[in-house]
Amino acid sequence: MKKATLEKIFEYASMPVHGTLSRKLRKDITCQVNDGKVYDGATFFLGEEFVRITEEDNGQKINTYYDWENIVSVRTIANSTK
Repeated sequence: MKKATLEKIFEYASMPVHGTLSRKLRKDITCQVNDGKVYDGATFFLGEEFVRITEEDNGQKINTYYDWENIVSVRTIANSTK
């Protein structure tokens, strides 16, 4: 998958964090990269060579890094409204 396509997917699922280059997942949307962990409430940084996903868990800040070239799939999950 091309980097430009992946960037559009991440942009759809998130919104800019004021005053930074980072993006926060939209409320009620979760995201999964390469069939791995499902991220909820995470912040994404879309760099030139990598994607950094920052999340908090049990009082710890966790950063996960993905190389653009190694991202095979991105899944977004949203609550449906009826």
